[in-house]
Amino acid sequence: MRDHEKEFASRNVKIAVVTFENDYFARSYAEDTSLAWPILVDETRGTYRGYGMLHASRLDVWGLKTWWVYLKELSRGAKRRKSEGDIYQRGGDVLIAPDGIVALHHIGLGPADRPAVENILARVPLPPRQADR
Repeated sequence: MRDHEKEFASRNVKIAVVTFENDYFARSYAEDTSLAWPILVDETRGTYRGYGMLHASRLDVWGLKTWWVYLKELSRGAKRRKSEGDIYQRGGDVLIAPDGIVALHHIGLGPADRPAVENILARVPLPPRQADR
């Protein structure tokens, strides 16, 4: 997503990260990852439950896709970090249109399961001045 920040900005898309971690861990994550987006803390996980993001299975969390992502990150020099939180909490992606209608609702099967950025952008129309070009 970070590689496409300019494209999201050109479409007036606002991005926020939602976490169930407490404020201390959320701030640490933002600092460790140089996160520029706002973080919303949902310690009660009401938002997660509301979007059907319940607990994942052991296979979902530790499946081949997850290991593949970890290997790619390690090959790029990323440091291995022990997770402090609930690794079985499903994540996902939700795109809410300006009219309040959910335009995309993706529940992740595991930590490596995210929709392609192109799929997200395809659901966000270009502003009229760019669409006319």
